[in-house]
Amino acid sequence: MSKQDKKPDVQSDYYAHGQSMRSFFRSLLYLHGRSTKGKVHVRDAIDVKRTMTLVGLCLLPAILFGIYNLGVQAQVALTSGLSTPDVWQLFVFNGLTGGLTEQSGLIGLFGYGLSFYLPIYFTALVVSLFWEVVFAKVRRQELHEGFFVTALLFTLILPVSTPLWIVALGITFGVIMAKEVFGGMGYNFLNPALAGYAFIYFAYPTEVAALSQFVAVDGFAGATTLTQAAAGNLSFADYSWYQAFSDPTWWNAFFGFTVGTMAETSTLAILLGGLMLILTRLADWRIVAGVMLGMILTAVMFNLIGSAKNEMFAMPWTWHLVTGGFALGMMFMATDPVTTAYTRKGKFIYGIMIGFMTVLIRVLNLKMPEGIMLAILFANLWAPLFDYVVARSNMKRRLKRNAL
Repeated sequence: MSKQDKKPDVQSDYYAHGQSMRSFFRSLLYLHGRSTKGKVHVRDAIDVKRTMTLVGLCLLPAILFGIYNLGVQAQVALTSGLSTPDVWQLFVFNGLTGGLTEQSGLIGLFGYGLSFYLPIYFTALVVSLFWEVVFAKVRRQELHEGFFVTALLFTLILPVSTPLWIVALGITFGVIMAKEVFGGMGYNFLNPALAGYAFIYFAYPTEVAALSQFVAVDGFAGATTLTQAAAGNLSFADYSWYQAFSDPTWWNAFFGFTVGTMAETSTLAILLGGLMLILTRLADWRIVAGVMLGMILTAVMFNLIGSAKNEMFAMPWTWHLVTGGFALGMMFMATDPVTTAYTRKGKFIYGIMIGFMTVLIRVLNLKMPEGIMLAILFANLWAPLFDYVVARSNMKRRLKRNAL
């Protein structure tokens, strides 16, 4: 064989990769033409594309309500004498409706929120797609559809006024440093969306965590429910957990008519989407149950300990459920099938750790009352160890049983 024959056919490889890229974009709308035929394969209708599509559909209730709530909170701010900002995002909205007013209805409120959400989502989507294409070309692999959900989850935990350059920077860090450097989809051990958010949260706190970022009006200085609780503005003295169900303020937080990020406010919408995720078996109920159990036990422990200086000690678990990003993290972030534990017992322990760490951070670190982000990233690091311990325990038990 000559030296020329030994050279790889680069042109042929790039042609094949181009065919794969075209097949990917066609498969977004049409059924993929290839399927396995051998007897050793499990053949069903679930692939990466359909999995990501189902996750997106499950997120739809939280997204739609979140967009509407952006308009609601802006309208409430207008009644306080504030004004809408003079920004390019509102060019089309103001041209079609004349701007947001105190009399704007459902369509106007939804359109106002959509004007701010779409630029953020498209920025995250395009940047995420760019890096996915770059790494797919370098590795000569197929382009996976995971970037759709990564971009979606990343934007849902951002404040409405986050600058687009920070959005691009955050999703870049999440995709590259939390996923691609470890081999791409299926090889990452950290949630890319949360890793990207953690990076910009600590790198640019005044641009991401500032209270003025949560409502799209000029001069807004309100606070989220969780921030108010951490500041001691909400009193939970002699407040039992079941009293929340007769408290209008709690129901307001449960339905989502509060200040918050893009789509974390409505616990009801998130739980409805999360239930669909569990019913389709894309999320494991053991993780959700573990997170809830860990959160409830830890909250009750702090309630019993009590503190005269820290009001968060008295915060019941019913309020932990409806404040911050707990519900979104529990249903859609912690259940990421790639970064979670794989054994059944490991998943339950993994969930308990997240619930425990969330309340621990919220109560003891008042400068960062939102603990679900760090709790999930911390548990991601421990997930392989949980699986290892469970597997070793099973092996020892079987060896002992067989030796008898």
